[in-house]
Amino acid sequence: MRMTYRRTADRRPVETLVERDDGVVFAMRGAGGGAGLPHDLVHAVVETELQVRDGVWGCAADGVVWGSMRHVSGRRPPHAAERSARLKRERTAAVQRAELVADVAARLARGAEVLPSQLAALDVPPARLEAAVAALRIAAERWAELTPGEDHVVEWLPAPRRRAVPAGRRR
Repeated sequence: MRMTYRRTADRRPVETLVERDDGVVFAMRGAGGGAGLPHDLVHAVVETELQVRDGVWGCAADGVVWGSMRHVSGRRPPHAAERSARLKRERTAAVQRAELVADVAARLARGAEVLPSQLAALDVPPARLEAAVAALRIAAERWAELTPGEDHVVEWLPAPRRRAVPAGRRR
């Protein structure tokens, strides 16, 4: 999956082009813009760095359509709405955890204070969290260098390989 974030001016909402691996394309409107790193881009950087496959972007890659997403092109798979709703229900806790991890990493990247209890609640090894914070700082620098109308592209983690099922065991 590829996400293309277009830099806007004056904190206008950011519209992200989301191109899923199945060929379906969505536009997603999100908070942020101007020189500040958009919230959805924070998620993409942190979830990619930490390989969080069931967070906001992992869910989108697997077929979740968030309320801020608008279909642009591509044929949606059969029963896409039902699959999206089921995945949202099943992954509620994981998405909430991804929100917490992204929030804490973003605050650390900005140099803001984070309580030890908040760090402990993440259950992320310190070295991995430091790597995510460093990646956020680099992304923030790159984002700030863009002029309005320029794009920042993020390639999402490839789907994990599924183990082949022997022919006699297929349904």
